[in-house]
Amino acid sequence: MTTRVGTVRQNELELCREALYRFRMTKYSPFRYFKTSPEIIRLAVMLYVRFPLSLRNVEDLLHERGIEISHETVRFWWNRFGPMFAAEIRRNRVSRMRSYSNWQWNLDEVFVKINGETHYLWRAVDHQGEVLESYVTKRRDRKAALKFLRKAMKRYGGPEVVVTDKLRSYGAAMKVVGNADRQETGRWCNNRAENSHLPFRRRERAMLRFRQMRCLQKFAAVHSSVHNHFNQERHLYSRDNFKLNRTAALTKWRQLLSA
Repeated sequence: MTTRVGTVRQNELELCREALYRFRMTKYSPFRYFKTSPEIIRLAVMLYVRFPLSLRNVEDLLHERGIEISHETVRFWWNRFGPMFAAEIRRNRVSRMRSYSNWQWNLDEVFVKINGETHYLWRAVDHQGEVLESYVTKRRDRKAALKFLRKAMKRYGGPEVVVTDKLRSYGAAMKVVGNADRQETGRWCNNRAENSHLPFRRRERAMLRFRQMRCLQKFAAVHSSVHNHFNQERHLYSRDNFKLNRTAALTKWRQLLSA
């Protein structure tokens, strides 16, 4: 009798372990608690983040397509799913981008006003115009530059050449990291990083600035990932190749976070 009870208990424990394993390995869809279809959510987030549109502009565009939602719903969707979309885009691109050995990074910082207080948005761009990292700080001293460099190098590895402006914080931070001999400065060398701020600036004006440092950091990270995903550099390709690349990017976007 005791042996039979022990066997039953052992079988129950094995069933519980199997059920727990299946529960942990099951990938739940992030859209499972929403009545709206994932296609509409992806479309709303793409319109708001990619283009210089306000929340009410996105609401009007969706209304034209027969989709009735509030602008506050668009705000909630982008806050909820924007970082998820950006994380998956970044995860798919980082593994491919690490294969390049002779990278050239362009580093630059731009000031952003938050409630009248000056903050600094640091940005790292590679030689192909890909935005690697965006980081917001209240200062632009050696400590801020060092933290920004370490964050970028932890994710993408060390670059061969680092192009910066003549801000002394870059040189001091690169001495600590140990790649001071890889720094290059010049009058026109950092134009690629300077031009990378333009899409963000257009988006910032449409949003009527930022009110919190946390919101700026969140939007800068999401916007850079979405911009990298849809940036096709149309001036380098023929019209036919550009249309193919644009269709492929849109198809991949529609498959984000799909179960």
